[in-house]
Amino acid sequence: MSDQAERLRELAEKNNSNSPCKVIAITSGKGGVGKTNLAANLAISFSKIRKKVLVMDADLGLANVNVILGLIPPPRYNLYHVITGQKTLSEIVSEGPGEIKLVAGASGVREVANLSEDTRKEFISHLNDLQDSNDLILIDTGAGLSQNVLSFVLASDQVILITTPEPTSIANAYGVIKVISQEDQDTNIKLIVNRVKNILEGKRVADRIINIAAQFLNMRVETLGYILEDPLVGKAVRMQKPFILNFPNSKATLCINHIRDRLININAEPQKEKRFSLFFENLFRRRL
Repeated sequence: MSDQAERLRELAEKNNSNSPCKVIAITSGKGGVGKTNLAANLAISFSKIRKKVLVMDADLGLANVNVILGLIPPPRYNLYHVITGQKTLSEIVSEGPGEIKLVAGASGVREVANLSEDTRKEFISHLNDLQDSNDLILIDTGAGLSQNVLSFVLASDQVILITTPEPTSIANAYGVIKVISQEDQDTNIKLIVNRVKNILEGKRVADRIINIAAQFLNMRVETLGYILEDPLVGKAVRMQKPFILNFPNSKATLCINHIRDRLININAEPQKEKRFSLFFENLFRRRL
């Protein structure tokens, strides 16, 4: 462990009690690139340095964070019960491994368009409860370019875009950046390249995406880190256990911890924050 990383951990623990809650959306241009694994394991990594972390499974069609976390059967209540007015957000928060919290995803969201005004206001009023009781909220969005995904992305303080070195994954990542640029060119996008053979491959892929985004979209995208190809990740998924807990010394775990430390360093600098609750107001007004 480097001295710099240790200082970052100490800084995070020292400021834990008075740091405002950060909302980070984790997204991708296609499925199968490791988005949900990143969200789950990054949350646990932050929890290890005494951060209060909540993961919101916002893949409202194919929610599966609970599988990665080993919560089988899934939590009894999820976002569907909030959307339909049966529960509040605070009532569906469940305990996850590594002392993290989870808001489980729903299986469908068409009911959102038909919410009454009273239900909408009640839903929004409980959002502050999540932010007041957590240091960090990680949103695992769906993959792709749906309006639902875009709304979560635009509402968050930061966006982590994950890709792999595969050409189709790179093209889809660029597609995500392009769509975001059409909505808000000031969106804070951080790039992670997953399943790289080595750091040089990761840098090559990241530089390609960053340069194209700057040249053709006038978008600033920054590299957050790389995750090395690691067979222990697949083994952990089959075991339905987070690899950061089962294999704490694995290559993937070390990469996740490095990404966490980078985020601590980035968030130590003053940044413009968004009102996350505005996302839900906008979401309910959209036709999905």
